[in-house]
Amino acid sequence: MRIINIGPDLSLAYRPNLETGKAKDKEDYRNFESGSLIDRVFNTYSLMHTNQTVEFVNQKHTEWNGCNHTRMGMMDAIMSLDQLVDESDPDVDFPNSFHAFQTAEGIRQEHPDKEWFQLVGLIHDVGKIMALWDEPQWAVVGDTFPVGCKFQNSIVFRDNTFLKNPDENNPKYNTEFGIYEPNCGLDNVLMSWGHDEYLYRVTKFNKCPIPEEGLYMIRFHSFYPWHSHGDYMHLCNDKDLKMLPWVKEFNKFDLYTKTTDLPDVNNLKVYYQSLIDKYCPGVLQW
Repeated sequence: MRIINIGPDLSLAYRPNLETGKAKDKEDYRNFESGSLIDRVFNTYSLMHTNQTVEFVNQKHTEWNGCNHTRMGMMDAIMSLDQLVDESDPDVDFPNSFHAFQTAEGIRQEHPDKEWFQLVGLIHDVGKIMALWDEPQWAVVGDTFPVGCKFQNSIVFRDNTFLKNPDENNPKYNTEFGIYEPNCGLDNVLMSWGHDEYLYRVTKFNKCPIPEEGLYMIRFHSFYPWHSHGDYMHLCNDKDLKMLPWVKEFNKFDLYTKTTDLPDVNNLKVYYQSLIDKYCPGVLQW
């Protein structure tokens, strides 16, 4: 299988300084048109949308679903994200571990009785650890979308980043349903490969007792064309529609807790380790 590069992979080098200042208004989040990080973001999505094909996604499932890469506790995995800045994100330019605790704390304030929800907020991006194991960021971060059917217009940079994707012009894959049956359910849909699907596979492989609502948050929180734009409903079944409000509720905290006001992680670790011990205990296989 041939991987196409669009010029130099700037995602390996870009590290703009963090912009500080007053908190953003909600409408200023997910600005994919301007800002100091836009070149980095566009390059990452260009590589993603060129190379994420049915063939590529199936290959990644084969590589990663066996969880035979390493053994590690969940807190160690979270803290390893200190080495990672998500190069698809137009809102932040600080290590991803801070975002983990920001999200969890936002959920804890509004849902103090739902420990599993807080836990999901903490771990939801841990699948990005693949980027520390030599997976390019365009195969780890960013919004996700189904492969094997028409790429919908709500996908970020849809107009000009899929031109070299071979599935775009493949009549087997470029129709509304493509290889899928109507209302087949998202369980039966191949999503573009990234951290959502990988962490979902890790939690299932390790038999983590996270409720189904939490598993949907993990697996589909980056599926913005679905939960924020209402696309791909023709592939959804009743279960997907029942879980959609939970994914939307999670998205509020995933998105709007991204600020330059960084949490005191050391003071929070004891509490969140107790949640890890309950839902993702011991040493996990990755």
